Amino acid sequence: MEPSGERTPWLVAGLGNPGPEYEFTYHNLGFLTIGRLAERNGVRVNRTDSASLTGAGWIAGQPVLLAKPQTFMNVSGPAVRRLMLKHGIGPERLVLVYDELALPWGSLRVRPRGSAGGHHGVESVIRAAGTSEFARVRLGIHPGHPVKDGAAYVLAAMRRGQREELDSLLDLAAQAVETIIAEGVEKAMTKFNRRAQGLKTEEE
Repeated sequence: MEPSGERTPWLVAGLGNPGPEYEFTYHNLGFLTIGRLAERNGVRVNRTDSASLTGAGWIAGQPVLLAKPQTFMNVSGPAVRRLMLKHGIGPERLVLVYDELALPWGSLRVRPRGSAGGHHGVESVIRAAGTSEFARVRLGIHPGHPVKDGAAYVLAAMRRGQREELDSLLDLAAQAVETIIAEGVEKAMTKFNRRAQGLKTEEE
């Protein structure tokens, strides 16, 4: 069942890079989360719309549009903006999901707004949308030791041990998005930001 035109959908956009060579790189956690949300909620993300792969469905009784911009990470903004304009979606109904090198691997942070923090994909979305007032789910990818070349690191394949932990991280990310839609970003922050503090990979 697809969202009707009578209710404005939520847009959940996961950031990443198109192509099989990027699928299990750190920079693709946004795409992978969209895939997990689609699985959990019976949505097929297989339509081309506004330079994105999209799928329409329902989460917690709310119409949603799941999206993976296909324009590569650092220029994701125009695709997100086109989807917002086409479907009449304001920033208050946008949830952006992406990897975050400033957070340790396995951690998760929900935020209601904020700067890009040096993430070029988020910078592109803020610039194109004309606002930073939208919810985001940030997934930590820092390995716990100094990273000499961040640009190279985010495009590296996840290690075997991390791939084994990926399933639970994607479930956590999907649950965080579902909670934002069902109960609001503040409740999601309370529930998931506190929970993240218990992860062994969290910051000291």
